[in-house]
Amino acid sequence: MRPNHDVVWTNCLKIIKDNIPQTSYKTWFEPIIPKKIENNVLTIQVPSLFFYEYLEEQFIDLLGKTLKKVVGENAKLEYSVVMDKNHSNKKQATINVPTSNKTDLRNRPVSLPSGKERPTIRNPFVIPGIKKLNVDPQLNSAYSFDNFVEGACNRLAKSAGMAVAMDPGMTAFNPLFIYGEPGLGKTHIAQAIGIEIKKQKPEKTVLYVSANKFETQYTEATRNNNRNDFLNFYQMIDVLIIDDIHELAGKTGTQNIFFHIFNHLHQAKKQLILTSDKPPVELKGLEDRLLSRFKWGLTAELLPPDFETRVAILRKKIYNDGLKMPEDVIFYIANNVEHNIRELEGALVLLLAHATFNKEEINFETAKRVVEKLVKKEKKELSVDHISKTVCDYYGLEMGTFQSKTRKREIVQARQIAMYFSKTLTNSSLASIGSKIGNKDHATVLHACKTINNLMETDKEFKKQLKDIETKLKF
Repeated sequence: MRPNHDVVWTNCLKIIKDNIPQTSYKTWFEPIIPKKIENNVLTIQVPSLFFYEYLEEQFIDLLGKTLKKVVGENAKLEYSVVMDKNHSNKKQATINVPTSNKTDLRNRPVSLPSGKERPTIRNPFVIPGIKKLNVDPQLNSAYSFDNFVEGACNRLAKSAGMAVAMDPGMTAFNPLFIYGEPGLGKTHIAQAIGIEIKKQKPEKTVLYVSANKFETQYTEATRNNNRNDFLNFYQMIDVLIIDDIHELAGKTGTQNIFFHIFNHLHQAKKQLILTSDKPPVELKGLEDRLLSRFKWGLTAELLPPDFETRVAILRKKIYNDGLKMPEDVIFYIANNVEHNIRELEGALVLLLAHATFNKEEINFETAKRVVEKLVKKEKKELSVDHISKTVCDYYGLEMGTFQSKTRKREIVQARQIAMYFSKTLTNSSLASIGSKIGNKDHATVLHACKTINNLMETDKEFKKQLKDIETKLKF
């Protein structure tokens, strides 16, 4: 009897789940779809080339041992990599199980001969006249991966960054384009990649430079008739990190020289890491030929940190600074400073300075006074999404289940509670509330509010639960 691919993969997942952290399992294995098994070859579909490379980079040993145990000694694995929304391109990744050495399935280019010593060129990062390629990477040691707090808001960028750091220029993530609003950690993660590369591969020439600095250097090189030296210098970099690439908008000459640098480095399998406040498709004032190249690799977005990540960031900074702080103070800051990490850390610094200069104890009241000065407290209106998440967290529900069409009593009641608080604590219309909670109409929201009011009058335990949820919402 032929084995069933779903059964085989389910048995594999049981083993894998017991051997890796839950977050890694949910991120890297739950999205995989088993497609078929023939002649001991299991075919699995992964959602992107990024997924394929990351699995091969991080989990090949575990996959090999698991397949050997479930399928047998002759087991092999084949990937079906989804290249876009319309079709998938099979990437055969035969893993001979067991595997003693990590199988590298990428087409690595032949290393070019080094030839003669590198020519002496003018280094724009030192005093003019010094012609020696001894580059300070311009990295801040505080911006390491050790000091980076991972959350759902940045997991893709962090994972891709780690993959790049292990094998710069040789992954599918070249360029790695990281974008997001100011203060979300773009500079941190970009520099962390550079720091990790220097740690793992000290022979690599790594350089971090802001787009504004790059523009200034190019202008000076043009004025001093040293454009060739400028070009040659940047073409010798192994890992080039350009921060805030959007600042080159409208600067035609600088874009032209960067175009040639980009092409040279990319063709030579050197790594490019770019950051921006917007994705390539939304950038204005940059040439189309550059924008198209920005899309060649991986584009990873950084989102505002959720509450749990904000708490973790505060705890990390407090620990690194050797401080102690009450939990209610940490929660208060995390709950009221939401927009970006820079403001979050700024609030903590301000609180510490205030307490030190005024010789006050750091407590909830002190934190409240300080944070209210920092944050515009026009009594922030709660959002329907935030209320829904708070209700889900309180009852231990998944957002997907909460928003589904299930009629289970506990799910229906949770939706009704969210609708009730959305109506009483926000200015959203009934139709808007219904559309965001289960895609319901305004009549359903009215019925939910009436139901919750009736339950509050007759069930003391239920009323207490609502009070607890309201406290969390208003904290």
